[in-house]
Order: sequence, then structure tokens, then C-alpha cells
Amino acid sequence: MIPMIDENINLLQGGIQLTSNCDIAPCVGIMMPVFNEESTIERVVELVLAQHPVKELVIVDDCSSDGTFSVLKKMEGSDPRIRLFKHEKNMGKGAALRTAMAHVSAPIVLIQDADMEYDPYEYHLLLKPILADRADVVFGSRFMGSSSHRVLYYWHSLGNKFLTTVSNMFTNINLTDMETCYKAFRLDVIRKITVEEDRFGFEPEITAKVARLGVRIYEVGISYYGRTYAEGKKIGWRDGFRALYAILKYNLFR
Repeated sequence: MIPMIDENINLLQGGIQLTSNCDIAPCVGIMMPVFNEESTIERVVELVLAQHPVKELVIVDDCSSDGTFSVLKKMEGSDPRIRLFKHEKNMGKGAALRTAMAHVSAPIVLIQDADMEYDPYEYHLLLKPILADRADVVFGSRFMGSSSHRVLYYWHSLGNKFLTTVSNMFTNINLTDMETCYKAFRLDVIRKITVEEDRFGFEPEITAKVARLGVRIYEVGISYYGRTYAEGKKIGWRDGFRALYAILKYNLFR
């Protein structure tokens, strides 16, 4: 066992229930793709670094055109866990995560968007199945469990459920939220995957490739604090068509 995971397993065996982030020893590398999040980036970085399980934070600025990168440069030296990278041209979320994957080294890897839609205080929910050696990959579902959710776009949620259903038909796994940001992986699993999609096609691609590996996949309920488009939400209907294309591409032709 990797020592940092081993330490958490010892806590579980000692009767500790891991009911909060404070119960988990540092073992997680956070991958954070960033694009034009000047209004939220400082707060998100502070929240992530305040969580006890976080061993490293790999941030990839995808050529932001606002003041995001300036904020990140000022924060870079404030904590040795921060590793900051920048794309010279905008390439998309998938490309930013591909860069982050090349540099992350912690035994467990978790994706964190740079907005305030997902709560870093809930890392323990995704980590516990891995630390208990029941899962190799964990998806955080916005559509299961009793956690709080902001009520927003009906057609957006319907599209999400449609894409998840189509993905499930090809992968033969019963996810409720394939498009979720919160995904946690054992490092040895993510190292087996080469990400090809540059933008939001990353989600169905990574789902297809993880399913093909035959690893243990779990899903846990998480809260969700969605944004409106006026507040900075970026995903649109074109991304839905790309996701459908990616489902077909990575399940039928790979």
C-alpha cells in the first residue's frame, strides 16, 4: 500500500468513520482546470487548500482572458502544494485536465472546477469508498442522495440525464450523473488513460475508458450549487452534441 493511503486505512480499521475531511490524512491531488473565473478563483483555491486530505493542487489556466491568471500568480507562492500551469491558447477543459494529469502525483486524484458549484467540504464522500478499498473510481452524483441542490434549468438537467442514459447503454454501468465534475480516481487507474477530448467531451470519454478497464466504480450523492449563465456558467447545447458524439466514438469505435 502507498503510505498515505495506508495511514487512512489504519484509521478505518481503528474505528474512525471518516465522516469529514478532518478525519482523512493528506492523500489527494486536486486537478483544477480554470478559464475566466476571476470572481471565484481565489475563494475556491482557499477552500481547496483548507481541506485536510489535499496533498497537492495542480491548477491549469486555459489561457484566461480576464484577471484569473494574475490572481493565481499572486497565490502560487502562498502554499507549496500549489502547482500552476498555463496554456498559451484556449484549448478546453479536457485539454487542461490532460495537462494536469501529466503533473499530478498523489495516490488519489480528484477533479475540482474553479467555480463555486461543487463543495470541497464533501471530498470525504468521494474518498471513503477508495480508502475502504471498495472502489477504484468514484463519481459524485448531483441526482442521488439528500444533499442540497440549487433549482435551475429543466432542459439542461433533462439533457444531462439523456446523455447519462445513452452512455450507460454503451458502457453497461448504471450511473445517474455521467457529466458530474466530481470524479475521484486511484492514480494507477488514471495513469492508464490517455485523454483525447479537448473540451466537454472529456466526461463521456473518461467514463467510457474507465468502464472498459473493468475497475470498481462507485457513485455517491453530493450537493450542487449551480450557476446561471449570467453568473458565469459556460457549458451550452453545442457541448451536448459533442458529448453525444464522444459517447459513440469512445464506446463503438475504440
